[in-house]
Amino acid sequence: MKFVVSSTEILNHLTAISRVISSKSTLPILDNFLFNLEENKLTITASDLETTLVTWVELENTEGIGEIAVPAKLLIDTLKEFPEQPLTFQINTETFAIDIFSVNGKFSIVGQQGEEYPELPVIQASHATSVKLSHDLLLSGINKTLFATADDELRPVMNGILVEIAPEELTFVASDAHKLVRYKRTDVKAEAESSFILPKKPAALLKNLLPREDFDVKLEFDEKNAFFSLTNFTVICRLVEGKYPSYNSVIPTNNPNKLQIDRLELYNTLRRVSVFSNQASNLVRLKITGNQLVVSAQDIDFSISAVERLTCSYEGDEMEIGFKSSFLIEILANLASTDVKVELSDPTRAGLLLPVEKEFDEEDVLMLLMPMMINA
Repeated sequence: MKFVVSSTEILNHLTAISRVISSKSTLPILDNFLFNLEENKLTITASDLETTLVTWVELENTEGIGEIAVPAKLLIDTLKEFPEQPLTFQINTETFAIDIFSVNGKFSIVGQQGEEYPELPVIQASHATSVKLSHDLLLSGINKTLFATADDELRPVMNGILVEIAPEELTFVASDAHKLVRYKRTDVKAEAESSFILPKKPAALLKNLLPREDFDVKLEFDEKNAFFSLTNFTVICRLVEGKYPSYNSVIPTNNPNKLQIDRLELYNTLRRVSVFSNQASNLVRLKITGNQLVVSAQDIDFSISAVERLTCSYEGDEMEIGFKSSFLIEILANLASTDVKVELSDPTRAGLLLPVEKEFDEEDVLMLLMPMMINA
């Protein structure tokens, strides 16, 4: 088989899907891209068994049909060095010899039999759920929650993003037991209620692919797999099995103490003050009195400490509460509003961080952080 393709176009597609290839793969065939040529369409697949990315390139100049596995790293390293030019791929499907002809030369590599590549999973029609989502909505949901997922080998359900679909709303939830993020959107319509847990790796791949997208994303899933169909890519992933913990029960509802403050000011203060916190605990203290917030940290072992005062608007009792600074900084970095609202009940219960202004009218963002004990 033979085809002519633009060097930069094929490199862009290959670079995007190569992120799925694992360096610790147990199957040698997975170190390859699967090329499949049918008529004027070249379909390219990359996989690590758990997650698969498929892309396609429309071609004008082709001969024959067939499939072959092509060494991924060697091909990308070669293509990176070409300026924009047409490349001719000539492939012998019997000997697996691949010759790439450029304007000035010829590059020969050896592929493998395409039939050895694992087959793509199939959605079970009887258990399938299908919904169309705007690419902005899906990207916002992943961006807001991905940072809060856990790395917990004992509880794999916590390592993914819970996606709950209801007829009038879509909810993304992530938690690592210290922090929790719930992101709701009401600008979606689904026929029935359903949910699944999206693993971290495909979520990160979608985060990279969605900014280039201009159209709606078709999401189909059953009990085992999910398919995200984009304009030039399909992301297929095996879902996390298990039941997600009941997250609503940990969100405190009665929070009489309410603080409103400039998000960026608090963020920058925490970054400076946290340098002086104990390296093991990362503890920062927040003391709220009247309209003043005092942020402090100390490391007794090294006799260092830092204090900064910020003006804020506050309704509630005088309070001192401790948080892990790295988590608090992370949450503030993932809120987009100018001002942030902090709702507290007492120093032993979780604090809620909410944006004062919304990026989208249809969204509801809630971030929760568990406090730390302050040793007097």
